Amino acid sequence: MHILHLNQLYNSASGASRYFVEIGERLAREGHRVTVLTSDALDLEYFWDGRRRRLAEPEAEHGGVRVLRLPVRRLPGPPILYPILRRLMVELGRLGPVAAPLLARLATMTPRLGGLERRLEAPELADVALVHTTNITLDFAIVPAARWAARRGVPHLCTPFVHLGEPGRRQIVQYYSMPHQIALLRGCAGVATMTDLERDFLAERGVARERLRVVGAGVDPAEVAGGDGAAFRAAHGIAGPVVLSLGAAAYDKGTVHVLEAMRRLWARGVEATWVQCGPLLGHFEQHYAGLPPEERARTRVLGYVSDATRRDALAAADVYAQPSRTDSFGIAYLEAWCYGVPVVGALAGGVPAVVRHGADGLLVPFGAVGELAAAIGRLVADRALARALGEAGRRRVHHELTWDAAYGRARKLYAELTGM
Repeated sequence: MHILHLNQLYNSASGASRYFVEIGERLAREGHRVTVLTSDALDLEYFWDGRRRRLAEPEAEHGGVRVLRLPVRRLPGPPILYPILRRLMVELGRLGPVAAPLLARLATMTPRLGGLERRLEAPELADVALVHTTNITLDFAIVPAARWAARRGVPHLCTPFVHLGEPGRRQIVQYYSMPHQIALLRGCAGVATMTDLERDFLAERGVARERLRVVGAGVDPAEVAGGDGAAFRAAHGIAGPVVLSLGAAAYDKGTVHVLEAMRRLWARGVEATWVQCGPLLGHFEQHYAGLPPEERARTRVLGYVSDATRRDALAAADVYAQPSRTDSFGIAYLEAWCYGVPVVGALAGGVPAVVRHGADGLLVPFGAVGELAAAIGRLVADRALARALGEAGRRRVHHELTWDAAYGRARKLYAELTGM
């Protein structure tokens, strides 16, 4: 059977990519034909800023999955044009469902995937039995795919990765629940969510509950294993405790707050080094550049790193901190747990359904730098508590949070939609 995956970002730094890699390659091993349509963006910001990094490889095969990259196209103008357009769409969305057709048209203005409609109509995709799309806020690619699936009578499954943001605030979630986005999801044959929090949010907005399935994400503990913490510490000249953050260095990911929390701890005499691995967004780079040299010396901001270095960093870590408001799930928490490392997250997004406060991690309100500093400082100082939380997380990973478990749930949904 031929399965089409449409994922706007398909690279090792994206959690959504990992989700599709794990599902796609397992389907391929079962003998199914899997094609991925994606962009040539490496950095998320490349969608609105052509100065960011892209991938030049137009076609490849990975793990039995064919990957086709289409060029990002934008309207002329500065990068700020994109957030302005999205803000306009949010305001128009206040008109309710009547605005959905106009919003769908605006969504495909900029950016776009060049040649997407033509590629969808190519004979090589004529036998597609299911299309699985993702990331509802990057709807410029989902809108054409949904229309194509409807014309062909092909079941459309979407994993929206709705970012719920902070409880009781719409600052983040309003970009994931505009009328045309909810209409898209209502029209899907199936919707896969990361957590029950996301499922319930969508059900409350009219997506049929019988079409919603909690699939979640996971890790492969054997693949994550093998890190050399001593080698990492030696390579980067680190002697004391390590506080680690992975993923994009961004305000919404809580990276700026982690840095500010570390500054408070350093001022109190806490000897710890902050390590950050992952792409650096522009606003974080500006913030980091303003640090005094003596504070920068207590950090190791590494940007993109190899998988081997990532594993070494996890093995070296004493605390993992990712107090994000834009995580639907948070695979990196699971990676930290594989090493028995305690985690600190935010009371936002889907994280409270993944990290259980006081049982396998600590949760603080998003942006609460004082509470974040206290949580990190507590785990640095209380090694018995840190070990207990980290070991509880490790047990959960092996029991219920593997990719095999997540794939089993996804595979069942594929079977419901296609009969395969």
